Amino acid sequence: DLSLLKFISAELTRGYFLEHNEAKYTERRERVYTCMRIPKELEKLMFFGIFLCLDAFLYVFTLLPLRVFLAMFRFITLPCYGLRDRRLLQPAQVCDILKGVILVICYFMMHYVDYSMMYHLIRGQSVIKLYIIYNMLEVADRLFSSFGQDILDALYWTATEPKERKRAHIGVIPHFFMAVLYVFLHAILIMVQATTLNVAFNSHNKSLLTIMMSNNFVEIKGSVFKKFEKNNLFQMSNSDIKERFTNYVLLLIVCLRNMEQFSWNPDHLWVLFPDVCMVVASEIAVDIVKHAFITKFNDITADVYSEYRASLAFDLVSSRQKNAYTDYSDSVSRRMGFIPLPLAVLLIRVVTSSIKVQGVLAYVCVVLFYCGLISLKVLNSIVLLGKSCQYVKEAKMEEKLFNPILTATPGKAAGKQQSMFKSTQGISTDENGSTSVTNQPVHQKENTPSLLVTSNSDQFLTTPDGEEKDISQDSSELKHRSSKKDLLEIDRFTICGNRID
Repeated sequence: DLSLLKFISAELTRGYFLEHNEAKYTERRERVYTCMRIPKELEKLMFFGIFLCLDAFLYVFTLLPLRVFLAMFRFITLPCYGLRDRRLLQPAQVCDILKGVILVICYFMMHYVDYSMMYHLIRGQSVIKLYIIYNMLEVADRLFSSFGQDILDALYWTATEPKERKRAHIGVIPHFFMAVLYVFLHAILIMVQATTLNVAFNSHNKSLLTIMMSNNFVEIKGSVFKKFEKNNLFQMSNSDIKERFTNYVLLLIVCLRNMEQFSWNPDHLWVLFPDVCMVVASEIAVDIVKHAFITKFNDITADVYSEYRASLAFDLVSSRQKNAYTDYSDSVSRRMGFIPLPLAVLLIRVVTSSIKVQGVLAYVCVVLFYCGLISLKVLNSIVLLGKSCQYVKEAKMEEKLFNPILTATPGKAAGKQQSMFKSTQGISTDENGSTSVTNQPVHQKENTPSLLVTSNSDQFLTTPDGEEKDISQDSSELKHRSSKKDLLEIDRFTICGNRID
C-alpha cells in the first residue's frame, strides 16, 4: 500500500552503489586530475618556449652583427683566397647579410616615425575606440606574422638558389624591397600596440587597461567550445608562447618610455609594477583556464604538453647539425609565428631614443652591456641545447633525428627499413669514434627528385595512414587521433589556416 509516509521513508533511506559504474566515475576523477596538472605542464611548456623565443631574439643583437662582419670580411678578402669555390659567399652568409641590411635600413626609416606625436594622437581617442583599435592590432599582428616569414623565406631562397644566368640575380631586388617594406610596416604596427598599451598605463582611472585585460578572457569563449585535436592544440600553444613573449617585450618598451619621461626616477618603477603584474597575471590565468577546458572537452591528457615540448626541442637539436636545412631563428619563426626582426627594430629605436650615450665612460658601458648580452645568449643556448637533448631522448625521438625517413607523400611511409644506431643510447658516432649530436645524413645528389622528410616513428604523436588500418581494430582510442600530419610537420600558427572542423 502506497502512502506519503512510506514514500518519505523510502526517500530518506534509499541507497545506491557507485562501484556499479566504476569506469564512469574513474574517468571523471581522471579529468579532475588532468585539470589540476594542466597549470604545471602548460607553464613548463611556456617556460621552455619563452626561452626559445628569447634565444632567437638575442641572436639578432649579439651573434648576427658578428656573423655579418665575418661575411663582409670574407667578401672583401675573397681575392686573396682565389675563386676556388663557385660561390662567393655561403648561403648562410648571404642570409646574414640580408638580415643585417634590412635591420639597418628599417632602423633609419623608423627615425621618420614620431613616437610622441603618435602617443598624443592615440591618447586623444575615446576609450571604446582605443579598445577596438587594440583588437584590430592583435588581428593584424597575427596576419603580418603569418605572411611575413613567407616573404623573408622567399627572399633568402631567391638570393641563394643556384642560378645559371647572371641576369637571374635581378629577381633578388624586388624581394628585398618587399622584405624591407614588411619589416618596416610590422615594426610600426608593434609600435602602435606599445603606444596604446602605454596610454592605458598612464590613464587616470585605469579603465582602458582593465578593458584591455578583460579582452583576454574573450579568448576563452572563442576557444574552449570548439573541437580541438592534438595538432590544433599544438598550434594554439605555439601562438600563446609567441603572444606572451611579445607582451613581455611590449611591457619593457612601455617601462622604458615611462622611465624616460620621469627622468629615470626609480620610484616611478614601483608605480608601474602593479599594472605590469596585472597584465602578466591575466595572461597566465587566461592561458591556464583556456587550456584546461580545451583538454577536458576534447579528452586530451596533460602529457601532450611534454610531447609539444619535445617537438620544440627537436627543432633546436636538428638546427645544430652540420647540414641543417635552416637557421634556428627562422625555425622558431615558422613554428611559433614569432619574427624577431620587426620587434628588434622597434626595441633598438626605443632604446636609442630613450638613452643618450655621451662620453667615453658611456661607450665603455655600452661595450660591457653588449658583452653581457653575448654571455647571456651563449649561456641560454647551452642550457637550452642540453635540455633539448634530454627532452628528445626522453621522447625517444633520436631515430628521427639521425635516421629520417624519406617519403614522397606527406603522411605516408615509402619504406619501413631503418638503420640501427651505432651506440646504445641512440647517439651517432663519427669516424674518430667520438659521440656527436651535430651530425646529419649527407644530402642526396642534386639530380635526385626532392623528397619530403617526415617522421613515421613518432607514433605517440600521430598514427601514419599506412599503419592505422592494422592498429585500429585493436584499440578504439585511435579514432580520436589525427593521421593527417605529424607535429614536426606543423609550421607556425596562422589564424586563417587553423581550421577546426
